[in-house]
Amino acid sequence: MNSTSARRLGIALIVLVSVGYTIIPLVASLATASAPVNARLLVLLAAFYWPHFLHVRQAFTGARSRWLPATLAVQAVAAYLPEVLGFTGWSAGTAPLLAGPVLLLLPLRWGGVLVTTMAAAEFWWLQGIFHNVTGSYFYALTIVITGAMIYVVVRLVRVTAELEQARADLAEAAVLKERLRISRDLHDGLGHSLTAIVLKGDLAARLMDRDLPAARTEVGALVQVARETALEVRQVARGYRRMTLADEVHRATALLESSGIGCQVNLAEMTPSREQDEALAWAVREGVTNILRHSRATTCSITTSNRAGRTRLEIVNNGLAPDDARTVRPFGGGLTGLAERAAQTGGTVEAGHTPEGGFRLTMEVPA
Repeated sequence: MNSTSARRLGIALIVLVSVGYTIIPLVASLATASAPVNARLLVLLAAFYWPHFLHVRQAFTGARSRWLPATLAVQAVAAYLPEVLGFTGWSAGTAPLLAGPVLLLLPLRWGGVLVTTMAAAEFWWLQGIFHNVTGSYFYALTIVITGAMIYVVVRLVRVTAELEQARADLAEAAVLKERLRISRDLHDGLGHSLTAIVLKGDLAARLMDRDLPAARTEVGALVQVARETALEVRQVARGYRRMTLADEVHRATALLESSGIGCQVNLAEMTPSREQDEALAWAVREGVTNILRHSRATTCSITTSNRAGRTRLEIVNNGLAPDDARTVRPFGGGLTGLAERAAQTGGTVEAGHTPEGGFRLTMEVPA
């Protein structure tokens, strides 16, 4: 059942109960009483039911009218004043209905105290008129029961609407999360692969005239990288991407050396979880991609170590571009995505210049 259906059902139930409390005495009065008495009776009913249904409607929507204290006071007066004007037993039908808005529109603690007071006052009033303990107790009890019923019905409808909104928000969040994942994976993965394709294409073009066999080898490697890139795109779309630190370091070393950058690798013995291993692999890919795109490095080192229950990865190169040597830039999209991946495993990412004029990228994850 959706929130609209629940609200309609709740309104129908409250209307049925509300009309049921007064329909029998109203019909009896119209059949036996004089026209002036019936006219006053109808005016009093209108004065009671108009704010009553207004309050129930406000409770269903969660809105609060600026006239709320006044309308609740009007309903309370219309519920008890007819007893003073000679309509004996009138409050036995109106007080239970008044209990609902009291519980809904006042703080529940104070509303509960007020409804209990109404029930006690009704018992005392009817006992003084009819001298019937059982009947007086029954009518006093209906105030508590009816007020609680109206309160529960309205709250259930409100909870249904809130749950429906929560489901919609969760679905939207899931879609947004998946979009961010695809965007991040495409940025981190394709950026590296396209950089590799460009570098190998340039190298093959330079070798074409002087070393045809070597150029053919580079073209073959370029085709292989392109195929792997196409596979990665399909994996990203399906969410099946799986990376390991060892494989990524192997690929990074080959790419750096083919670009004329010496690479030193020192990996410590470790057994990270799948999530941590993938986060470290992404760090290697992002770091190497940035070296190839934004630096003039001639050497690079990739090192891992274990200490204090943490696994630390460091990627250091020695050649910043002139602009980067003078300024420290904030994280770009790639490093921001890398920080998000690290945070998912309880890790951190740091990036900055080295005293020697190079650049260091560091990721730490729980060991």
